[in-house]
Amino acid sequence: MFRSLGPGAIGIQATLMEGLELAKATNFQGLSINIGEVAKLAEEKSADYVKKLFSDAGLKMGSWGLPVNWSGSESDFKQGLEGLHHLAAVGQSLGCTRLATWIPPASDEKPFEENFEFHVQRFRPIAEILKEYGCQLGLEFIGPKTSRTGKKYEFIYTMGGMLELCDEIGTGNMGLLLDAWHWYTSHGTLDDLRKLTADQVVHVHINDAPKGIPVDEQIDNIRRLPGETGVIDLVGFLKCLNDIGYEGPIMPEPFSDKVKGLSPLEAASITSEGLVRVWKEAGLS
Repeated sequence: MFRSLGPGAIGIQATLMEGLELAKATNFQGLSINIGEVAKLAEEKSADYVKKLFSDAGLKMGSWGLPVNWSGSESDFKQGLEGLHHLAAVGQSLGCTRLATWIPPASDEKPFEENFEFHVQRFRPIAEILKEYGCQLGLEFIGPKTSRTGKKYEFIYTMGGMLELCDEIGTGNMGLLLDAWHWYTSHGTLDDLRKLTADQVVHVHINDAPKGIPVDEQIDNIRRLPGETGVIDLVGFLKCLNDIGYEGPIMPEPFSDKVKGLSPLEAASITSEGLVRVWKEAGLS
């Protein structure tokens, strides 16, 4: 597994070239991609040109976001499916085959069973297309109890529940976007992580939580930089992922006030420093 920078996840707007320079300068080992931007570049130049940009920077390609409005209208959904073939083919040509999206943990419109079936019907055709091109899709469960409060119907908010959805979709290329924050706020344990297999984890987010706040009172967009507080056992988290053989990107998503207002270089640097610290404590290289 490798430390991957997602510029947008720390409030940075960056082109591919800017992201490559930033990741290289701040001790990251990889960079997430904007599949639309990269596809355009691959068409104008070539896939080999894009791959050389990464190899010259000494970086791996991380993940990309699912470019389909899966929760929208039927027409928007079908339009997204049509475009997915091309983008998945680009991902395959680049060897960048991990992508992800998140799933709301509650609904005011659909009871659980109806919502579950809706997700199966929307994600199965997506997953089938991605499978044609050797791509894997990770689904992120949203853990905080506060994210479900006030909603009429609860939906999936745990690792086990999301794996059940992946199994029901049944294409064999679905797994988790596993976020340390959501694992912690859903009362996940290290034993839960040890039961995973590497192919069940598609992508990983890492972050810490504020001190002095009970787990069920944590607010989703108020987090901390990796290793900043030690509230989340990130060393144990990383060790478990390493032990099960996960080889993909580990991307910080701290939603931290500490990076707001900083220059891109400063924001990436402070984020990287925290991640490298817990990385070394976990015995990783």
